[in-house]
Amino acid sequence: MLRYLVSGAMLFLVACASAGEPPEVVSVAEASAEDDIFRLWIAARAGNGTPVHWVSQGAVYAYPSGEKILGMTGFDSSRVIWPEGGEGEVIHLTRKTFTYTDPVTGEFLTEFNGQKVVPIAYPYQVIRYRMKDGLIFADVEQGVEPRVQKIESKDGIIARKVGDSWAFTAPLFLNFPLPSGGQYEAWENYDFFIHPEGSVSEPHQMSWQRLGDLPPWAGGGKGIYHLLSWRVDSAEEFPPELLEWAKAEKPLWLAPPESLEEVRRLQKGEGGPGWGQ
Repeated sequence: MLRYLVSGAMLFLVACASAGEPPEVVSVAEASAEDDIFRLWIAARAGNGTPVHWVSQGAVYAYPSGEKILGMTGFDSSRVIWPEGGEGEVIHLTRKTFTYTDPVTGEFLTEFNGQKVVPIAYPYQVIRYRMKDGLIFADVEQGVEPRVQKIESKDGIIARKVGDSWAFTAPLFLNFPLPSGGQYEAWENYDFFIHPEGSVSEPHQMSWQRLGDLPPWAGGGKGIYHLLSWRVDSAEEFPPELLEWAKAEKPLWLAPPESLEEVRRLQKGEGGPGWGQ
């Protein structure tokens, strides 16, 4: 059975960013009212104040040939800021980084066909959640000055009940100009699956797909990306090889931003591939 969220007057709009106490979250199986489901989504995706991490593993395929050209792995680190008194926006602070591996051996790559491999690394993203017309909307802020980018959610996240679990589907159709004069065009889709605790060993799961340009160092052209992700509460739960890489190459990413004040400082820094250039 699929059950869609029904919209009410509840809007999580931009307000002050002072942290409040996280609200009580009902169990996955019991969630039915729209505010219950909204809180369930936030708690599953970004936690209840204590940082959480989503670990990802997958691959990159040439399009349209389907040749598997790269493996891919990475993680994001997230924290949530609940508004005081339960009124106002819910803010999700996150960092994410992904790198590429040999498609056969899984070895972490530093070069590919003689070109330097450049990991994806977002020092921050600010995601603001609200609900309107039966959908959860997530507006994203990223980049550095003078090109801080705000991507407004147009399609919304669909919440559906599947048996005793919840599925949250977030499609993204991206089309915006780049500082280089080109155009960024891509389609992405996120499917989060939140299962009742104790029903499976990994109750928080996600599948991500992307159709878009391959990075220049990979030869350009179109590619299909696919990742499977699951949530952990500590970086010590990462696959050992990923944790070793992160400690050596991306230690900052092992924790989410502490606050919006830290984000504002990062916005005055230098851009990087995929988020500020």
